[in-house]
Amino acid sequence: MKPAPAAAPKLLEWVRADDGWTLKLLGDWRGRPVKGGALVALMPRPRPKPKAEAEPEARPGSGDTLRIDASGLQHYDADTAPRLWALLAPLRREGVRLDFAALPEALRSPLELALPAEGGGADEVPAELAAPGLVQMLRERWRQALNTASFIGEVVLALGRLLRGRTTMRGADLLRQIDVAGPMSLPIVSLTCFLIGLMLAYMGGAQLQRIGAQTFIADVVAVGVVRELASLMTGVILAGRIGAAYAAQIGSMQANEEIDALRALGIDPIEYLVLPRLLALLAVAPLLIAYAALVGVLAGLPPVVGIYGVPAREYLNQCLAALNATHVTIGLFKGTMYIGLVALAGCREGLYAGRDAQAVGAATTTAVVKALLWIVIAASASTVLFQSLGL
Repeated sequence: MKPAPAAAPKLLEWVRADDGWTLKLLGDWRGRPVKGGALVALMPRPRPKPKAEAEPEARPGSGDTLRIDASGLQHYDADTAPRLWALLAPLRREGVRLDFAALPEALRSPLELALPAEGGGADEVPAELAAPGLVQMLRERWRQALNTASFIGEVVLALGRLLRGRTTMRGADLLRQIDVAGPMSLPIVSLTCFLIGLMLAYMGGAQLQRIGAQTFIADVVAVGVVRELASLMTGVILAGRIGAAYAAQIGSMQANEEIDALRALGIDPIEYLVLPRLLALLAVAPLLIAYAALVGVLAGLPPVVGIYGVPAREYLNQCLAALNATHVTIGLFKGTMYIGLVALAGCREGLYAGRDAQAVGAATTTAVVKALLWIVIAASASTVLFQSLGL
């Protein structure tokens, strides 16, 4: 007669308390199967209840908190965390909150990392963050500001290493980014600045015509476009075209762990990814601004000549007379500053993006919004500064 098979070792114990459920891990979990066997067999099942009885639930349900207690766990290995997750994932999909605080660090870290991957809902958000108040909002803004300050500091240090000839930035990457940021941006810059110059000349002429001062339309167009509008519109255009592209490219690399691989190889992502993009935009910025200003000024010629009867030669001579070196220098300075902010915003959001497709999309949107906000703040501050200096 064959001896009876030995009973499977007890690995789990489910405990129901007033404040929720506790799952106690027991014994030796080394080499245990992911599905079937003792793990699934010991999982509590719902029991049929008579309608007249108010019997407590036999397993955690939606909204319950399940604490994992490892005080009785004797041995575990590298496969214990995925085995435990395979057991708990169905419960979590039913809305059960999982508390891994009592687990050892080697088990808690991979399980906490796995939580967002299951596509959780509102049950993942802590109670104090579910309805964020002023304090939580300020904390998040402060954290974002610290990340931005840290990023800018790293960029400054990388520029210092570049000046000393100790950088991992490749010249081929810089040339490729110059090609993308410069010549490929000319069509959209031309169209936008042409329409801006056309509109400014038409609307300015409509007001100046009332007092018979059509000749001064050239002053309005030339000074307005060269000093302010060409740089501002070019920055806005590149925020949508270049800043969003930078955030998406670097964010995708972050999601695919390519940036982690660069760090593992001893390559600084700031030098390898950010510097070529930043320097490329700064290199092409003066040329783009000058080209945009020229297009905007020439765009005022058709309405001035065709509608308001100002000779073309007189319009061009008046444009040259209205401009001076101060206007040109301020316009180039502002445009370069705006475009530099676009590069910083796009690269910053890409490096701090999450590790999934939704996070990359959010980083791309945030990069455009942040670039536009920085441009508006910089435009306001610089205009007040130059006007106060009498420039």
